[in-house]
Amino acid sequence: MTETTTTARPARARPAAVILTPGAEARIAKLMGEAPEGAIGVKLSTPRRGCSGLAYSVDYVNEEAKFDEKIETPGGVFYIDGSSVLYLVGSVMDWKEDDFTAGFTFDNPNAKGACGCGESFTV
Repeated sequence: MTETTTTARPARARPAAVILTPGAEARIAKLMGEAPEGAIGVKLSTPRRGCSGLAYSVDYVNEEAKFDEKIETPGGVFYIDGSSVLYLVGSVMDWKEDDFTAGFTFDNPNAKGACGCGESFTV
């Protein structure tokens, strides 16, 4: 009888569910610089809202939830709501600002449609 030895492979780092552009990271840093007392980061969620069903919401968070995804950025911690991750996997989040509007934008490969005003999406 021969002995076999197995060596465990190191765990491969899992890619983040959402890719943050440098513009989004800079905006997160600015938000954290102006954060209310007790805020530990900002959190992206997809509450049911709007005519298409889901909307993007970015808010301050005061405590870490068990199933939230945590992304460390140079300017602060960014969380993704655990129940929203499946709707957001592979998305790119950016911050756009021009003379008329400013806000986070999302390139979401899971979105199958959006309402006319751009406030909500469906998967």
